[in-house]
Amino acid sequence: MNPLIPIMVILPITCALLLNLIHTKERSVKILAIIVGIALPAIPLLANYGMHYFGGYSPLIDNPQMAQGLPDMITQSALNLYHPAITYSFASAQKIFVFILGLIAFLAIFTSLSEIKKASGVYAFLMFMGTAAVTAILLSDDIFNLYIFFEIAALSQVGIIIASRTEKSYETALKYLFLAAIAAPMLLLGIAFLLGLTGNVNITDIIYAINSGLVDPQNPALLMACGLIFFGWLYGSGLPPFHSIKSAVYSKALPHGAALLQAFSVFTFVGLGIIILRIFSFLPFTQVAIIVVSLLAMVLGITMALMQTDFKRMIGYLAVGELGYIGIGLGLGTALGITAGLFQAVNEAIITAFIFIGFGTILYKTGITDTNKLGGLMVENPKVALLVMLSGFAMAGVPPLNAFQSKLQLVQASITAGLPELGIIMVLLSIVTFMTFMKAFYTIYLRPKPSELEIKNKEIPRATIISLVVLLLICLILGLFPQIVTGQLEQLAQGLI
Repeated sequence: MNPLIPIMVILPITCALLLNLIHTKERSVKILAIIVGIALPAIPLLANYGMHYFGGYSPLIDNPQMAQGLPDMITQSALNLYHPAITYSFASAQKIFVFILGLIAFLAIFTSLSEIKKASGVYAFLMFMGTAAVTAILLSDDIFNLYIFFEIAALSQVGIIIASRTEKSYETALKYLFLAAIAAPMLLLGIAFLLGLTGNVNITDIIYAINSGLVDPQNPALLMACGLIFFGWLYGSGLPPFHSIKSAVYSKALPHGAALLQAFSVFTFVGLGIIILRIFSFLPFTQVAIIVVSLLAMVLGITMALMQTDFKRMIGYLAVGELGYIGIGLGLGTALGITAGLFQAVNEAIITAFIFIGFGTILYKTGITDTNKLGGLMVENPKVALLVMLSGFAMAGVPPLNAFQSKLQLVQASITAGLPELGIIMVLLSIVTFMTFMKAFYTIYLRPKPSELEIKNKEIPRATIISLVVLLLICLILGLFPQIVTGQLEQLAQGLI
């Protein structure tokens, strides 16, 4: 067993609790947050692949000492294979996901410490706690353990919105919490159905019980479980019908907080989406439902973004729409499609963080998010304006940036799967995304500066610029060398088909 696997979750939780205790000591908050923030992306790079069984209770087949002396009715039955402990699984795909999540968390925290006049231990506490929860969602092979961290992630997101203290942030947080009070119990009820049918909450054991005939695949309770878990997945990721509230969540958080919130949504989307495919892929409508909802997210997200005058809300809707590309890949159900979808998820998290932090410089300089009141900011800081423009190019899939590679692979996968119409839709919506972004960019940076516009902060913090440059470099590296990520994701994709 590899002790670094649980540390990926335990360390940020411990740091969060300590930050909450010392939240009034600004210097200590900064030092602790930066040190642990650096460790977040470093640990998955150092950890070896494998499983971790909490309490040390591995399956009997892997634990001959415990199996010794047990009757044959146990050692020669399915009980010999079952996982008696909460299990975390860490493979090449999880390494990529946890590394990217940790990197975005570090950059978001690093940026926040420089842009907020007084470092908030409570704000950092919420960011670390949310990161720990989503990391656990990615690692857990126990669906009830996943549910617990699903709830923690939702509460952390609500807390980040409230701690941002923007206009109407309390109202948005309360709405999101009310929806959580509906969606989370439905997810839990779906898990309860699976437990009642299979006698297990371990995902691998549930799959074994279904595939080996221990459970009737056409059991109505199993179909109900699929629907309930699917609904919880829609809420956690922000797909329709939750696209509007999710975009509001992003718009009411501070930009660095919104960058991390979107990463939470992306990796919750991936974590639960993979579980739905693993358990319910035998149901013919599962993949169809994923594709339909994903198409709705893409169309609604981009359509709503076109109508926004608040650039934070516009980015929020674009971020929701981009999730649809990930879902298309998962819904295709082919190795190429799933690999491309997961690669798009990695790119989505990076690019959206890039955009949120980039546009956050506008809010930092002016305190305004209404594009009708902005203009002429290219003169103020042309280098930062160039970085912001490149972030939009990345989201639209302009080569040689990273989303070009994942979206190209998605188009290829849809053609290979006999659904070229999906490829055409994705290309057209990428063009509309580019037009939407360029319209906002022109309004903010290129048109004449309004006479009443006041610049509150002349200099953008160096930490913010460093974060933007790091994210741009990652976009370029993955755009030029996509095999760095796709090579790590193919094994997971092959296991899902």
